[in-house]
Amino acid sequence: MTHPAPDLILTGGQIYTVDPDQPHAEAFAVAGGRIVAIGSAAEVAALASPATEIRELDGAFVMPGLVDVHNHHAVAGQEELFELRVPLGAHLEGIVSAVRAHAAALPDDAWIVGGPWASDRLGEINTAAALAQLDEAAGGRPVMLSDDSHHNRWVNTRAMEIAGVTPGQDGVVLDAEGRATGVLLEAAGIPVAQAQREVGGLSPEQDRAASRHGVSILSSFGVTAFQDAGVSTPTLEALRALDSAGELDAWVVTSMLVNDEIFGNTVIGNDLVFDGERFRTEHHRPDFVKIFLDGVPPTRTGAFIEPYLPDDVHGDHFHGSTLLDPAELTDWLRRVADKGLSAKIHCTGDASVHAVLNAVETIRSEGYTDTRYQVAHGQFVHPDDVPRFGALGVAADISPFIWVPGPIVEAIREVLPRERADQMQPNRSLLDAGAVVAGGSDWPVSPSPNAWEGIHGLVTRADPSGSYPGTLWPEQAISLAEAIAAFTIGGAEAMGLAAETGSLTVGKSADFVLLSRDPFAYPETELVETTVTETWFAGRRVYTAETE
Repeated sequence: MTHPAPDLILTGGQIYTVDPDQPHAEAFAVAGGRIVAIGSAAEVAALASPATEIRELDGAFVMPGLVDVHNHHAVAGQEELFELRVPLGAHLEGIVSAVRAHAAALPDDAWIVGGPWASDRLGEINTAAALAQLDEAAGGRPVMLSDDSHHNRWVNTRAMEIAGVTPGQDGVVLDAEGRATGVLLEAAGIPVAQAQREVGGLSPEQDRAASRHGVSILSSFGVTAFQDAGVSTPTLEALRALDSAGELDAWVVTSMLVNDEIFGNTVIGNDLVFDGERFRTEHHRPDFVKIFLDGVPPTRTGAFIEPYLPDDVHGDHFHGSTLLDPAELTDWLRRVADKGLSAKIHCTGDASVHAVLNAVETIRSEGYTDTRYQVAHGQFVHPDDVPRFGALGVAADISPFIWVPGPIVEAIREVLPRERADQMQPNRSLLDAGAVVAGGSDWPVSPSPNAWEGIHGLVTRADPSGSYPGTLWPEQAISLAEAIAAFTIGGAEAMGLAAETGSLTVGKSADFVLLSRDPFAYPETELVETTVTETWFAGRRVYTAETE
């Protein structure tokens, strides 16, 4: 077999391919942004021409570029560039102080937009007294702060006035005396988001800047392919424009919103999902729709087979509910499959996961064999449903990083019996049942898109930061090789990019990272210390770590 003369040869490294047919190599060659050979140093060296650049790796560990199956890159870029960043884990006092400092530099009528506040701080902010503090800190300006799930908001009195949000509306939380606290659950916050966007929305140039910045941050963590889990028309256009200008440094699969419980986008549903094709470019694939089937457990909006713990608002037998009934869900999946579109479905409770599997079973029986389906988050799965993932070809999009102790886990323990709350993310069982397991960050729901935090958690089931002690359902731990596969070939397979990326294989895009060390050579308790020193996308170096 003849190969084109390579532009670049990387040799003398520990090359971990994630390709079971050839797991390890010493060298590989790149031509035209693609891998054209991989093998021993001698084999690959023989392909060099006088014009070939030879890169000596000096023993460095090289692996495929990381794949993030679930993030919100443009939202993250927007938050980093244009919004207030609340200190991580801040208590009420810290949140209010951040708002006060931010407000001081703004015009009198400007919106204060930012976040995130931690889920387990809900009890502190969910009072009329806390709302009064927020009002005072803002100095008459409207405020909208998202929580760490990005499903719920804390807004001030002025913001509610502008948006027409009043006590008694669904999702507007009240104290014991019937006063609004400013906490808005799920869709209750959409009027506020839309009111803010009318006066403070981004320009097309800012949308491109937000997307570009999000991709740049992902590159710094070694991510060369990702799926944005809920895009607007402006984000689709930003990606199209960036790639057309040669400025998109990753494979991007987008998920167009069928329904919208959190973002407040103007165009959703039919007008969005059947209009995505015009934004397709070489590296941007608008191939998925996104369906919200439930909310999140801490606010009792996840849908469960068994009930939540009793409380004064919901009573003794509250299960939550799905946002679409079974017929609506199946109809949407059928309609988008007819257009060649796959689906990512947000499910946090086991009842919503069950509903998705039932709908996919119907769709598969009707002959739709190639359409891809992902259960996004799927942190709670009934044991009887685990084998159905593999049987039905449904991928488990395991995100965010809540397979270890942390603030979201603590919040869930307050609403579910402990024995159920702690049985989250059955990743070992899903792999054993033949499911495709794909790693995602859900950044900026997670503070960073660092896949090594996720890999560390998948292998140890312990908090990589050490802030929260213990482990979460350690029986569901997976091996390092399996965890790396989840954040490479697993994600690529789940989003339909396995022919392009996810492993170092001849013919695929030359997407790879150099690491600070060989993760297999260190204790699993140190996995999180692994860092990326270089990121390459399509044969181009797109990130180099700063050296001291």
